[in-house]
Amino acid sequence: MTTAPGGAYRMSMCRNIHTLHNFEPAATDDEVHAAALQYVRKISGTTKPSKANAEVFDRAVEEIAHVTRHLLEDLVSTAPPKDRETEAEKAKARSAKRFAAA
Repeated sequence: MTTAPGGAYRMSMCRNIHTLHNFEPAATDDEVHAAALQYVRKISGTTKPSKANAEVFDRAVEEIAHVTRHLLEDLVSTAPPKDRETEAEKAKARSAKRFAAA
């Protein structure tokens, strides 16, 4: 959540977590794991847990990846599957536009 002008809050997704649903070919286990890892890093506030927290951190990543895989398998879409290369080009164009203004 970030603060918008006027003090209102708006929801924003972590930029490192990408949409994985409705792609052809389907999201790989590595992509699902990477998204789960980014999620756990974001909510725990650390990229590398201490030794005391490593086990619970790793378990959380595995459990979230597992649930995410089930979610992706069960979701239904009437839209045609997205092409990874086309979506990557769109993201690259958005990024260039966003950072050109900075």
